[in-house]
Amino acid sequence: MDASPFTAEQRAALTGLLDDPSPVVRQSLLVHFARHGRASVDFLRHVASQPDPALALHAQNFLRELNFADPVAEFRGFIRSLNYELETGALLLSRTINPDLDIGANCTRLDTLAARCRELIAEPATVRDKCRVINRVLFHEYALRGNTEHYADPLNSFLDQVLIRRQGLPISLSIVYLLVAERLGLTLEPVGLPGHFLVGCYAEDLPFYIDAFNGGRFLAASEAVALVRQQTDHPTLADLAPTPIREVLCRCCRNLVHHYSAAQDPDRARLFAEFVAEFESTYERHAQP
Repeated sequence: MDASPFTAEQRAALTGLLDDPSPVVRQSLLVHFARHGRASVDFLRHVASQPDPALALHAQNFLRELNFADPVAEFRGFIRSLNYELETGALLLSRTINPDLDIGANCTRLDTLAARCRELIAEPATVRDKCRVINRVLFHEYALRGNTEHYADPLNSFLDQVLIRRQGLPISLSIVYLLVAERLGLTLEPVGLPGHFLVGCYAEDLPFYIDAFNGGRFLAASEAVALVRQQTDHPTLADLAPTPIREVLCRCCRNLVHHYSAAQDPDRARLFAEFVAEFESTYERHAQP
């Protein structure tokens, strides 16, 4: 199955045929779309989101007839549900770009990492001790690392690609850390600093933070504040507070807007900007007293 994107000329030609009443033309289009899989999904999804209601309806009908899942609609539904669970949200976000994503395989990868950590934890162990084990497994054995060479690569933001390529952004590496820790029964929190992202532990007398982008380095609160000061002259305690899952996923989308824009991919930049707007409008509607 060819997943190469359609050219502008191909898109224009296909758009002109979507409303053709001829059964022969329709059958030819069905064969063509089936053969090109992901490229067809991207094209039909784009047409389905356009203001021309007739063409949008034809595109939706093709998607339905071909049994192509609509991951964009699924992620929009997740946003509107207000039932924000980090693993589900991160994988649904990945599916918006990779509709063929095997969710079970990605969950199994995380299970395997957690199982290896469990093998190495000697009880009784403090939360800090267990985090040291997570660091060993993720950053030494599994060789997960921050992608400093190609920081703006959009693939750094998608959970499945981070697990395959073993590199990512501060936020995506923190998500991996949190999902492995959750499997070990640890209560850690996402902490979205201005310009950086950490994992926070508030279970001990003094909170500490984990910098997943820098090999799991442990930071005291004062060191985390120093990171904030690199971005603003007026850090506050709120900067070190846990970040809601809604905002973690919305921040992933904001990053993707910037990175797809830099990659000269305006369609995908626009898609993730729409997700950001959906998160914000949904929150505003339900935050009203």
